[in-house]
Amino acid sequence: MAEPSIVFTDVNERQGMFNRRIFVMGGVVAFGMFALTGRLAHLQIVQGGKYKKLAAANQFNFRLVPPPRGDIYDRNGKLIAGNRPSFRVMIETNEVKNIDDTLDQVSYVLPQTLTSRRRILRDINQNQRSVPTIIASDLSWEDFSKVSLYANDIPGVVADMDEMRAYYYGGAFSHVVGYVSKINQKDLDNEKGASESDFNLLHHPSFRIGKSGIERGFDKDLRGVAGGKKVEVDARGKVVAQDDDGSIEPTPGKDIVMTIDADLQQRAVEVFGQESGSVVMMDIENGDVLCMTSSPGFDPNLFVSGISSDTYKLLADYDHIPLLDKALSATFPPGSTFKTMTALAALENGYDPNTVHVCNRHWAWGGRVWGCDDAHGPLNLHQAIVTSCDIYFYQCALAMGGPDKIAAVASKFGLGQTFDIGIAGQRPGLVPTTEWKKEYYAKRNPANTKWFPGETPSFGIGQGATNLNPLQLCVMVSRLANGGKAVEPRLVKSIGGKPYKEDLNPPPLPFKSENIAFVRAAMADVVAAKIRGATGAGAQLNLGPIMMAGKTGTAQPHTYDVGSRGAHGAVGDWEKRDHAWFVAFAPADAPRYAMSVLVQHGGFGGSSAAPKAREVMRMALLKDPEIQKRIVGINPADLVDKPIPEDTAPQSDPDVVPPPTDDISA
Repeated sequence: MAEPSIVFTDVNERQGMFNRRIFVMGGVVAFGMFALTGRLAHLQIVQGGKYKKLAAANQFNFRLVPPPRGDIYDRNGKLIAGNRPSFRVMIETNEVKNIDDTLDQVSYVLPQTLTSRRRILRDINQNQRSVPTIIASDLSWEDFSKVSLYANDIPGVVADMDEMRAYYYGGAFSHVVGYVSKINQKDLDNEKGASESDFNLLHHPSFRIGKSGIERGFDKDLRGVAGGKKVEVDARGKVVAQDDDGSIEPTPGKDIVMTIDADLQQRAVEVFGQESGSVVMMDIENGDVLCMTSSPGFDPNLFVSGISSDTYKLLADYDHIPLLDKALSATFPPGSTFKTMTALAALENGYDPNTVHVCNRHWAWGGRVWGCDDAHGPLNLHQAIVTSCDIYFYQCALAMGGPDKIAAVASKFGLGQTFDIGIAGQRPGLVPTTEWKKEYYAKRNPANTKWFPGETPSFGIGQGATNLNPLQLCVMVSRLANGGKAVEPRLVKSIGGKPYKEDLNPPPLPFKSENIAFVRAAMADVVAAKIRGATGAGAQLNLGPIMMAGKTGTAQPHTYDVGSRGAHGAVGDWEKRDHAWFVAFAPADAPRYAMSVLVQHGGFGGSSAAPKAREVMRMALLKDPEIQKRIVGINPADLVDKPIPEDTAPQSDPDVVPPPTDDISA
């Protein structure tokens, strides 16, 4: 049998096989061309818009532009906190292959300490790669020029100009205005739920958040809305051009106008010098806070770029506690300034103001002897306020049957309260009641939940458990001065040009006008010093017919007994001395301004706090056009401070009595 042949012998057969192959290959090619054409048509026509946008996104991106923070002004338009130009150097980590090498190159031009190098690396690790990290900020022009010269040769390094927060009055407004600083994790946690735009702003290296005072309380008003800069970038992400038409301008933060008068604020700081304490002044009609200081203060500019640990430690360890806001966040026993509330409560509850008690400097009651700083002799209520006789007010408080009636009046005058002024950190302090003691000691000492009669005398003179802050006492004297209207303190006058919480018609308090007038008249005589033993002669204004009314207070923080920690008046170690108070209003015959002054461990109120109150009140009165008219015609020489006559100068301040060292449950 013959072998099969693999060679075609028939020409027609070979031609047929070739044609079939050509047909199949042609069909495959035609199908491929058809599919390719369809796909191209789909991409070009149907999805052309989508890919056009994607292509544009690859070419352009938006870079966040932080908004300028709103300015803060005093009531007369003086700039207190604003923004100033600042030179900085940043590193864009998404353009850098080796961070250490890049930082080394920068260090040749701008030397870095080990601490700053660690800070930069920490910030880089915490930031998103798309967010630049600041290498150095607030550079001098010389350093900025050197870095700018070489920045283009160092990949990822950018030198530009920014804005930095500036506080133009230093420590005078350190507590009331506060300061801004770099955002931390706690701040970010408080911003949960923020929009994408706000979230990006919070992470921007230039962003600073309010940490205290008005800067914190009104941070979102001051913050503004971020904008965006549309830039063209190359394949490496390097900016090659800017598209102004596609950029969005940031919206600046709102400006805030405070009710504070910068002149009064500075004057209050000046009269305190290096002493510790606070001054608060209010307009008694509308509640505008004209002055609110806490001394000593600190320079808030230190915190904007980040305060060093050594500097912070110096501030934190200083015994005068400059970081503590003594106007709002610290409370102290009010001492004899509280006698105004004891007297008013007594009058409201039917106490006869002609009731006479005899002060022989010692008074035996409840198994112990109570004391006073002077032997005042027989006194009625008016004379007891003027001379600040403790022995009289022990008995006046006891006539009220305990603390509750006095506390009810005190709370109506703002004591033990906090106020909506926009600043966090207010402490309410305490005006004790029988119910408070019951609740307070229920778990701490169940056997001591009853209010004992022996606690009432100390309570009546502003000692014992009573503790208040200077703002509360300023509100108290404001409500006395305006005849019993429940004026509320207001710290911010306007936000973004719109009035903020203005109340020209505060409601009346439920007290008899004649009783308020009685207390006011006695306060006028405290300063006029026409009665022997008056404690406020150091507050005389020397402004002709313009007089001031007030009440001194000397509050003891410790006992005075042998072996105790305390020292009466201005003797002994500073931290053991009494606190000095003075509350006042002026003019005495037509009140317009009220104030409280605390000198921490300052000694006697009449000799330490009253003269400081005089200086600040004088400035307020001399700046008032209506009051100036009443002073016209007075010899300018009479406006010069004169020494207090010896017969009226207080030799001691009868505002303090040592409480018993044993149980006060007599």
